[in-house]
Amino acid sequence: MDIHYLTAGLVLIAVLALVVYLIRRNSKDRRKLQKDITRAELKPDKHNDDEA
Repeated sequence: MDIHYLTAGLVLIAVLALVVYLIRRNSKDRRKLQKDITRAELKPDKHNDDEA
């Protein structure tokens, strides 16, 4: 059985790049969510009294 090291290496590099991308994306999304939550707590939406 012949192992193609070039193909295996390329697949490994692609998988590692995908994992790094997903980790960075998740970190950015977490920071954005935390920022949005903080803004919502500090500045609540204004409601009109006539809408009730």
